[in-house]
Amino acid sequence: WPALLLALLCFVCQAIALSPDPPQPVETLELDTRTPHFEEGSWVMLSREDQEMRKLGKRSTSSTSAPPITTTFEIAVSTVTEKTTTSTASASPLPSPLDSSLSSNFSGTNGNKPCPKFINSFLTDPTFKQCYPFSLLLQGSRSFFEAEKSLVSITQVLDASCSANVTFCASYMKELSSNLTDSSNCGADYDLGNSVVVQAYLAMISYQTVYSATCLKDTGTAMYCYANAVTNLTTPSNVYFYYLPLNISLPGSSIPSCSWCLERTMGIYQSASANRKLPISNTYVSAAKQVNTICGPEFVNDTLPNAIVVSAGNVVLVPGSQWLLMVLPLLLALEWLL
Repeated sequence: WPALLLALLCFVCQAIALSPDPPQPVETLELDTRTPHFEEGSWVMLSREDQEMRKLGKRSTSSTSAPPITTTFEIAVSTVTEKTTTSTASASPLPSPLDSSLSSNFSGTNGNKPCPKFINSFLTDPTFKQCYPFSLLLQGSRSFFEAEKSLVSITQVLDASCSANVTFCASYMKELSSNLTDSSNCGADYDLGNSVVVQAYLAMISYQTVYSATCLKDTGTAMYCYANAVTNLTTPSNVYFYYLPLNISLPGSSIPSCSWCLERTMGIYQSASANRKLPISNTYVSAAKQVNTICGPEFVNDTLPNAIVVSAGNVVLVPGSQWLLMVLPLLLALEWLL
């Protein structure tokens, strides 16, 4: 057996040595690096290059075929308008005396009515305009009624009236009152009690008294006492006191404020009432008693001062009556010279 096995081994080795070379592989083994993608209902193996090409194709198709999408936003924009708040003085003309009263009935024929002609003549007189008497504005002036509604406008009126030369204008108004009641002008209408003529006459002879009262300024505020009174809606009764010189009594229901202005105004009236020909001498005492009932028994002097004799017109007076006895001879001498 050993010899047999050795012979068989030699035979196999010889056969191996005589066999041809083994066959070479026909193809090189390649690894598939593609990745599956699900498209249109089936899986497709795509390489990386194919994937990039398909992405670019989709982008190109989307940008060319798809309609543009526009999104609209609504933004609420408010318009801001700059407002200029510049305070300017009123350019409107000053109120005119008797601008609502000349339609009153006057005596005389239609073609010859001297009174309205005389009134129109002095209303247009430059001297009258220069004096700008506040007393003639208090009654019968529609434009003055409108001016009283504003502190600015009534202050402008007071500035114009109080800037006049009171001494000169007092003399002018005295002469004008005499001319008014002359028979050739408005004397007949005055005798008949024509309201326009009577009110104008009382305003003329009371010019000085009204001037002194309405031009008085509050020492605390430097404002006109009259302006404060006419624009004060809390105590409207204060304005009634400025009609006392025009022979208009104080209403019984008046409840004034017991102020410095009221005290000084009543002092002016008390001194002016020494001239018994002035209307203030008729209205002062009752008003003073009414004031003392509200403000105290000694708030104002409720008696008339000693009378002085003046033929007509006004006397320049200040609050207080003691000095009248001392200057009475001088006043009489001046009146004689006039």
